[in-house]
Amino acid sequence: MLERMTGVGSGQIVRGRERWESQLAAHTRHLETRLGPGAPARIFFSPGRVNLMGAHLDYNGGPVMPTAVDRGTFIAARPARGRRLRLASTLDGATLEVDLSTVTRQRTGGWVDYPLGVLLEILALVRHRGLSASLTGLDVLFGGNLPIGAGLSSSASICVGTALALDRMWELGLDRMDFVHAALRAEREFVGVQCGIMDPYAVGLARDGQLLWLDCKDGSSTYIPIDPARHAIAVADTLVRRELAQVAFNERVRQCRSAFESLREHQPDASCLRDIHFDTFDAHRGTLAPAVARRAEHVIREVARTFAARDALERGDTRGLGAEMFRAHDSLRDLFEVSVPELDHLVASAATSPGVLGARLTGAGFGGCVVILLETAAGPGAVDRIASEFEQRFGRRPSIELYGGDAGPREIAGPRGSP
Repeated sequence: MLERMTGVGSGQIVRGRERWESQLAAHTRHLETRLGPGAPARIFFSPGRVNLMGAHLDYNGGPVMPTAVDRGTFIAARPARGRRLRLASTLDGATLEVDLSTVTRQRTGGWVDYPLGVLLEILALVRHRGLSASLTGLDVLFGGNLPIGAGLSSSASICVGTALALDRMWELGLDRMDFVHAALRAEREFVGVQCGIMDPYAVGLARDGQLLWLDCKDGSSTYIPIDPARHAIAVADTLVRRELAQVAFNERVRQCRSAFESLREHQPDASCLRDIHFDTFDAHRGTLAPAVARRAEHVIREVARTFAARDALERGDTRGLGAEMFRAHDSLRDLFEVSVPELDHLVASAATSPGVLGARLTGAGFGGCVVILLETAAGPGAVDRIASEFEQRFGRRPSIELYGGDAGPREIAGPRGSP
């Protein structure tokens, strides 16, 4: 349902400060066009993320290696009279209007459920902590330059960004972890996506030029630098949108839970599927339904791959990291069964392109994007080769963009500023 949120369609490329300024200025003007004249707007930015390793591990308690990207959600917000809050986007013609005194937990079935869920969480937090806040009305317009439905965590971007904007507009004094937890609860308990903790953590705790090492079992995290002068991250968008991804994703969550409940009988010290030893799984895989066994095998092997990838990166072996990315994609295709032919073709093409170190599908799968780790000097040539081979096979050219890192959600100084 987020496909209609932004004002920048999938496949468009944002390059340089001048384009950022143009987009931000247009976003500010659009607020008045949509919602009429009013007080000056404040602009907030919340990045998307890409995950290099740890595919489908976050809701199984495993480690992940995401990093924020320099595309994301723009949020223009301004005070409004009374206790009326209006939410709108740059493409969707509808506007949701709620009264802060009477807002209820009633979903709409559209993109607006994401910021609405965050609003409910922030209001609950205000009541729980007894914050002396003046919850005045607001006009809020969402937009941005992040491809939606492509596996770059547009939902976490909008949720964390909404929490940031509400905090700053109402002067609540919350911190980044408050934003992260509000976003996570909104997706799980209001929207109904049984996601893990990775996406809001990756967005909310982002640091420029750093991979976030996040242990999803205990929530501990640290940072691993990756040199942008030597290595680049590209994201290749198949333009295959993931209309059925939420249903299929929730099914994978249930299958992993089923595997854990069966296997923990043979390993009582395990608290999540990440803890199950391969020997335990291998000895009892015959007791699992075939599809459930495949999901469990992916998770258990992916945990080992992700630790190996971290060790490789920490000793400066980016080719070792890349090799684990290729192995992860094979497992996502064969064991977790979340790939599609377009994703497989991009990874196979990347594997034979000079200067490419690793590639795999990113996000939930079922369409969306491939993340590619490559040597910076090889970037333009490799990108053109991969795009051309995809076009020859599927008759359309994919969107492939080189992404920079990002420092995380923040307020932008003004419509002429750059996040």
